[in-house]
Amino acid sequence: MKCVICNHGDTQPGTTTVTLERQGVTIVFRDVPAEVCENCGERYIAAEVTARLLEQVAQAVAAGVQVEVRSYAA
Repeated sequence: MKCVICNHGDTQPGTTTVTLERQGVTIVFRDVPAEVCENCGERYIAAEVTARLLEQVAQAVAAGVQVEVRSYAA
């Protein structure tokens, strides 16, 4: 797809790192699948991937995690 930020590059499948904070919990997810603009580097994460990340953060909050680094798990 054409990047909506720079309007010049096309996106390619890749991965990214996402940091999420919720209720005092900070989780860093590595190797998250994303579409990455070849020109500006803007990252686009699919709705189903985002839903999975938010689900994992909710579980971490319930478990009392404060800070954690994880690899993305589908």
